[in-house]
Amino acid sequence: MRRTLAAFLGAVLLLAAGAFAQQGPVFTPFGIIPVLDTYLDALRQQAGIPGMSAALVRDGSIVWERGYGYANVTSRVRATPDTPYLVSNLSETFAAALLLQCVEQKRIDLDTPVRRYNVVTPEEGATTRQLLSHTSVDGPGDTFLYSPDRFVHLTQVMEWCAPQPYRKSLAHRVLNRLAMRDSVPGTDLQDPQLALPDEMFEPGDLDRYRQVLERLALSYKVDAKGRAERLVLPLTPVSATGGIVSTVRDLARFETALDQMVMLEEDTLNLAWQPAVDRRGAPVPTGLGWFVQSYRNKRVVWHFGYIPNAYSSLVMKLPEYNLTLILLANSDGLSAPFQLGAGDVTKSVFASLFLRLVS
Repeated sequence: MRRTLAAFLGAVLLLAAGAFAQQGPVFTPFGIIPVLDTYLDALRQQAGIPGMSAALVRDGSIVWERGYGYANVTSRVRATPDTPYLVSNLSETFAAALLLQCVEQKRIDLDTPVRRYNVVTPEEGATTRQLLSHTSVDGPGDTFLYSPDRFVHLTQVMEWCAPQPYRKSLAHRVLNRLAMRDSVPGTDLQDPQLALPDEMFEPGDLDRYRQVLERLALSYKVDAKGRAERLVLPLTPVSATGGIVSTVRDLARFETALDQMVMLEEDTLNLAWQPAVDRRGAPVPTGLGWFVQSYRNKRVVWHFGYIPNAYSSLVMKLPEYNLTLILLANSDGLSAPFQLGAGDVTKSVFASLFLRLVS
């Protein structure tokens, strides 16, 4: 599928170049929206993704948003910008923001081993910085390895910083603060029998979460011929590396809060969005909670989500342009073919389309 999508992208870009040359600007300086709109949907169909939602954020505002295909194939419920999806590993960026707030408050130190915070990991000396950047000083070979299984230990670090369940910190410090009313901290909140600590949520909040989860885009396994089969996932709690349900509109609020230094101070954000280094001092493709790389001498800050045969997501920021693209899908087609965990977003045909149009 990777080769087929890549070949299709080449054809798409040839067509897009002609269309882009003929149209007037839609917003300065890029004028890319009609082209992006048309060819994102073409790529979605080629990848066999049943439903996808997209938003483009510039200077703190959504300048374009769109739903493609179906959130529910059987019932023919259309995907829209308000359709909720499981965002999977994109949850890491929320955890990073919360933990870096703790660093700003001097509650935790990036270079102190996490065992100081009552966290047990297989690596005796692992630090918050190493877990955030998916790097390590232990073991042979490369020091970078994208590992959600390591990153998930940061859930406990956050619970040490703020002595309450991680779910509550996420809900109150991010989702409520930014009025992300179509976002939910864990699909397990759909279970009316779920035992929660007293006063974790107001009854109205729990009702709202369950209403959002009732609208969750259904997840699909797509075979090599593009046939979609419904896949039912178990209910899951939220953690530093997964479990958040959100929409492209709500994620735009989070991305804008980052860009406008609402969540983090400028110096902290600059630190998070520059490449970490390995034991030899060479840069790796991650900062602190985000992937970071360069494309045509411009910085690209990004992350992805991947639940096999179920959901996928991609967020790309171009800080020099104050521009962010958000994509959410109800199959794994945004991520599975491209091995994004290796740290190169240009392997994604969806990312390549956007980057080439903008740059």
